[in-house]
Amino acid sequence: MRKRYAFAGASGRVIYGMYLNSLVNEFKDIAEIVGVYDINPKRSHVLRKKSGIEIPVYEDFNQMLCEAKPDVVIVSTVDRYHHEYIIKSLEAGCDVITEKPMTIDEDKCNAILEAEKRTGQKVHVTFNLRFSPFCVRVKEIVKSGAIGDIYSAHFEWMLDTSHGADYFRRWHRKKENSGGLLVHKATHHFDLINWFIEQEPEIVNAFGSRRFYGPTREARGIRCLTCQYIKECEFYFDIRSLDSTKELYLECEDVDGYYRDRCVFSEDINIEDTMSVNVRYSGGALMSYSLTSHSPYEGYRIALNGSEGRMEVEDFHGAIGAYAGEGISRIRIYNRKGEETSIKIPKVTGDHGGGDERLIRMIVRGDIKDPLGQTAGSRAGAMSAIIGIAANRSMSEGCSIRVKDLLDI
Repeated sequence: MRKRYAFAGASGRVIYGMYLNSLVNEFKDIAEIVGVYDINPKRSHVLRKKSGIEIPVYEDFNQMLCEAKPDVVIVSTVDRYHHEYIIKSLEAGCDVITEKPMTIDEDKCNAILEAEKRTGQKVHVTFNLRFSPFCVRVKEIVKSGAIGDIYSAHFEWMLDTSHGADYFRRWHRKKENSGGLLVHKATHHFDLINWFIEQEPEIVNAFGSRRFYGPTREARGIRCLTCQYIKECEFYFDIRSLDSTKELYLECEDVDGYYRDRCVFSEDINIEDTMSVNVRYSGGALMSYSLTSHSPYEGYRIALNGSEGRMEVEDFHGAIGAYAGEGISRIRIYNRKGEETSIKIPKVTGDHGGGDERLIRMIVRGDIKDPLGQTAGSRAGAMSAIIGIAANRSMSEGCSIRVKDLLDI
């Protein structure tokens, strides 16, 4: 018998990412799509058209739950609404697969955890980096004890001005929608460290500023499509140049007025573009983390310091800059004997370092063993999101934040 799936949110991640094509084709023997809901029904019809099958389109989410009777709801809406669809789905007897972050503040997080416990249904959070072969290899090395007990982690993530700028065009630019990049984006990164070291965050301290994007230049408009500075702006984005942005956003904006190509120098941007976070963990480990959203190249560096040595991880990629088209993925291990071991990881294809394909197979077909604990439930979703949530509180209040004061777990 096939499991019944429904979508809350006809997003680009669903339509052009790992969900729609996989459910319609690869997993059609065990999965059936029984409905799609989006606040903009035009986007729902784009999803149905792309699917090639007659997926029922609903303009009321509660009606979809009642009539379509899904077993699983896939939540891919604006982050601020995740908790609403997750909780309603749980209460309707559905399990939930949600995009990261699970939610954007502590109240919503606690509400999800309470609903899951009360209903007995399950929430799965899609941390696809756990499934990237490169990150899997890092996890295997840590778990093997090659560098011993982890004492500290140093994590630097760079978003280039192609990828990074895009967050300042879209709904993510408002902290009330996304929680800022320390929640929306960094939840991936915080989850990786949590997963690598198998400890949970206890205390968070953070600083952040907006220095690069926002009203830093006079030559700016409302949106790229109608801007008078098209020829001189290096951040010009042609929403008509991609089928995905044209048909899912430009051709649907008459319904909800959402512009996918807002100016990255707008005055109403209220998220940070430069951030620094410190975390103390339950097992005594410390993490220092930084996120730069205006780097000339894309990628990340992680250093894990342990009782038996140090591991340095580097993964550079991206559409522009020094590593465009020729990514570099490397791991170096240094032990207490003065020896160095270098590990090269073969390049893989697919989104998120090849993680998407493996993730969707794990959670839909479930025929892959999980000795490393790659699948992530609500607790993992809470523990990654809460670092960013606490970081936001730390920045606004000017003090360290204790996780136990935010989460009811």
